Amino acid sequence: MPREFPIEQTRNIGIIAHIDAGKTTVTEGVLFNTGLIHKIGTVHAGETVTDWMEQERERGITITAAAVTCYWTPKFVKLAGDVKHKINIIDTPGHVDFTVEVERSLRVLDGAVVVFDGKMGVEPQSETVWRQADKYSVPRMCFINKINQTGGDFYKSLDAIHKRLSPNAFPIQIPIGFEKDVCGVVDLVTMKSYTYKEYTDKEFSVSEVAADLKDKALEWRHKLLEHVVESDDALMEKYLAGQDLTEIEFLTAIRKATQSGKFFPVLGGDGRGVIVQTLLDAVTNFLPNPIDRGEVKGTNPKTKEELMRKPADTEPFTALAFKIATDPFVGKLAFFRVYSGILTAGSYILNTRNGNKERVGRIVRMHADERQDIKEVFAGDIAALVGPKETFTGDTLCELEHPILLEAIKFPEPVISVAIEPKTKADQEKMGLALQKLAEEDPTFKIRSDEEVQQTLISGMGELHLEIIVDRMKREFKVEANVGRPQVAFKETIRGKSESEGKYIRQTGGRGQYGHVVIKLEANEPGKGTEFINEIVGGVIPKEYINPIEKGIREAADRGVLAGFPVIDWKVTLFDGSYHEVDSSEIAFKIAGSMAFQDAVKKAQPILLEPIMKVEVITPETSLGDVIGDLNAKRSKILEMTEKGHLKVVDALTPLAEMFGYATQIRSMSQGQASYTMEFDHYEEVPRNVAEKIIEGVGKIRVGQVGK
Repeated sequence: MPREFPIEQTRNIGIIAHIDAGKTTVTEGVLFNTGLIHKIGTVHAGETVTDWMEQERERGITITAAAVTCYWTPKFVKLAGDVKHKINIIDTPGHVDFTVEVERSLRVLDGAVVVFDGKMGVEPQSETVWRQADKYSVPRMCFINKINQTGGDFYKSLDAIHKRLSPNAFPIQIPIGFEKDVCGVVDLVTMKSYTYKEYTDKEFSVSEVAADLKDKALEWRHKLLEHVVESDDALMEKYLAGQDLTEIEFLTAIRKATQSGKFFPVLGGDGRGVIVQTLLDAVTNFLPNPIDRGEVKGTNPKTKEELMRKPADTEPFTALAFKIATDPFVGKLAFFRVYSGILTAGSYILNTRNGNKERVGRIVRMHADERQDIKEVFAGDIAALVGPKETFTGDTLCELEHPILLEAIKFPEPVISVAIEPKTKADQEKMGLALQKLAEEDPTFKIRSDEEVQQTLISGMGELHLEIIVDRMKREFKVEANVGRPQVAFKETIRGKSESEGKYIRQTGGRGQYGHVVIKLEANEPGKGTEFINEIVGGVIPKEYINPIEKGIREAADRGVLAGFPVIDWKVTLFDGSYHEVDSSEIAFKIAGSMAFQDAVKKAQPILLEPIMKVEVITPETSLGDVIGDLNAKRSKILEMTEKGHLKVVDALTPLAEMFGYATQIRSMSQGQASYTMEFDHYEEVPRNVAEKIIEGVGKIRVGQVGK
């Protein structure tokens, strides 16, 4: 079956923003204006297409990234002419607890639309998603939403973008009117006015720019031109020579500048309205197609040599699984982005990570929670595989004869834990299965068993994250559970080096147990993770015992040494040991490895690490002194104080352990007028006096006990 849309007419874009900026509403506006839906649903009424989960509709927030496909032929500004484009859109969450959804979506997207609340400007999560897009070099454009509401200000938000994100963001259109009087835009390329009576109109009235707006429009047009011609030497020469650029040359310059990742077109309006048509024009004209993004780089899993795959149907099939979901009707779904080649239902593919062969049963195109069966998926497209057995987030899928390993997706470590236990014996078995499936879906959700106190700990990115997990267990898997109070997910690491010997010998009549290992332990670079290096030569320890030794070391690291928290960022070298012809066994060497590791950590300057959160507090000036005093008492590092209108903004780095119950505290400090947001920033060493209290408490820290 030939492909329906050429790859040049395909766009894979994400809608990203701070919570409540209006991402989902903008997506609804896109679906309405492209004819996929006939009524724009509202988030708070729980009617939107992409917020389809019950929890999303109840809370009025996006929790999971939803994929939809729509089609658009540019209406006003036509760089490629009257050509229909296929747009794959991923609507991502704005709440920091679900940042994993943004991370994995940006890894596979070609472009993004960053939505800003025109009343609030740049907010903390706006900065986070901007940094994530920078990390994956994703070209993007800005849409300043809600400028027709009281307090909405296009130019003030633009100024915030310049100060906090990039000075290279410039309007390609400016609004006509202010706040409730906004009634359209002036397009700075065509120098035409696009106006409406009501934002819900289906069509614009197109006219010449009004005399009172002309000077302002020409001023912004000049600024735009100056910035975009820098990306094209020929156009730069023409511009400097004082010659006028044609409309196509101007559009081409904007396209080139946007795709360089150094320039960001800015639009604005009401995301529910007809203005979205100009956004769709901009997406098709300026954001890259898969060919613009170029080849994808990978490695040969056997030889480790670098391999490249071009975005073409004729290349070997290569894809990255970027999301796992559990569908109540079809079971497990693996969302994947095709970088090259064609995948046909009924064929076989290789999962490079585990070397497993998977049969491609059904391929579906997703429309939020609805599925459309397709026979083939082509280079540059996004689809989902039904029922893959051993495929997880970040896995490379490819042709059996042409193996390649793409760079996996790295996710932040969880920062908060709660103890969980089934309410009844009947829930016991179901709970394990439910947690396993939820962990498959979400790489930032972790489960571990604490053997000392015989309980299961679940860890995630925040209280809301874990609350949603427990709620999903109850609704989707019918598991009732008791949940403990939140605990901070501390980590352990080492500052020094050490050598240690682990010897496990048991003689109990008959066959005994014998395992003996000697290891060297040293700190790894922060964030580099853990490494096990085998330097055994001459068969001092037989090969079949090496894996059990590594397993014993890793299990000991997971259990922790200082206070029962996982040990991170270490490198272990196994270089000596001995074995017994009769008594040696895998279990003996596993125990010996564990013993050696625990002893080595104790001798290598072990320390405790805690999650540090970036906190932004917005408060009236009357409460500023109390807010700062309270933050200082929480071991905070105040970064800066700025103003947002008549309010004060305090940015600080604060240990998560000090932030439990802060919502109630800040309300009482400010008579309910202050608000705050926080997100994980980094791990940092716990001060010695605080660490001693945690260790004395057998590694179990409860709400409000840290540093008090």
